Amino acid sequence: MNGNTFRMPARRLATVAAATALAAGPATLAGAGSAHATGDHGRASATVLRTGLDVSLLNKTVNVPLAVTLNEVQAPESAEKTALTARLDGVDGGKPFSVLRADVAEARATATAGKSEGSTTLARARLHVPGLPLLSVIEVQEVTSTATCEAGKQPVADANLLGPVTVLGKKVTLTTGGTTDVKVPGVGEVRLDLSKEETTSRTAAATALELKVSVNPGDLNVAEVDGTVTLARATCESPAAPADEAGQPPARADEPPAEQDAERSAEPAADVKAQGARTEADLAETGGSSATPYVAAGAAALVLAGGGALVLARRRRG
Repeated sequence: MNGNTFRMPARRLATVAAATALAAGPATLAGAGSAHATGDHGRASATVLRTGLDVSLLNKTVNVPLAVTLNEVQAPESAEKTALTARLDGVDGGKPFSVLRADVAEARATATAGKSEGSTTLARARLHVPGLPLLSVIEVQEVTSTATCEAGKQPVADANLLGPVTVLGKKVTLTTGGTTDVKVPGVGEVRLDLSKEETTSRTAAATALELKVSVNPGDLNVAEVDGTVTLARATCESPAAPADEAGQPPARADEPPAEQDAERSAEPAADVKAQGARTEADLAETGGSSATPYVAAGAAALVLAGGGALVLARRRRG
């Protein structure tokens, strides 16, 4: 009686241990398989103003770079600063001067799992360079740019110029998709590119205005200003399409749905045969299943449990 009450818990304990070892592997693997990486949110940026200018000084053999930006943001971010000033050593005693002033200067960039978008708005803006404190390089009524990238869709870029444009004191008419040259004797030259829009399968970029500036002010110790100015630029990159939207072979139109279902139900037999015929090279390449340690542990536990039960049974008979 006492022997039976001792052996039964031992057998049950061995059985439970073996079952636990076998179950632990699949449970752990199931938990790891349920975690997955989140989709790419894409990217977006927006810039109201960016300059890349070289300023040459009259009394020095050096160039002073003027590289400034206004409201340059990357998703998710926004900015609405409407004025930009700068200081340059050797120019007007190092005093700050106005680069851009506007009534509205907004930049926004957003990015989600489904869409990324950059946008800018610039209204009633005046751009200045060193040496021309009273004469604007360009004045615009309103310019906007938008770049939109949605997952699984073709990106869209859009740039617009609204209202009149004044360059170096002259009102000009800009041509869409082309360049316009404005020359003012004794002051300089400005070349303008209007509404540059570029798209690829996953990206978009829109620039409302791009200026190539070359002026000779002769004031404030400035001999020449050369470089580029970009107004209202927006870019985006599409988020990655969800995995469940991956392309699948479409159903053949020449077969009714019933025949297609019957055909699919017959396919697993071939798949099972192919999987069962895996070679040693396949196993070497994959390194075996990640559940192998758990299966081995369970088998070992079963062997130990069986061996213990056999020894107890022989002692009882003896």
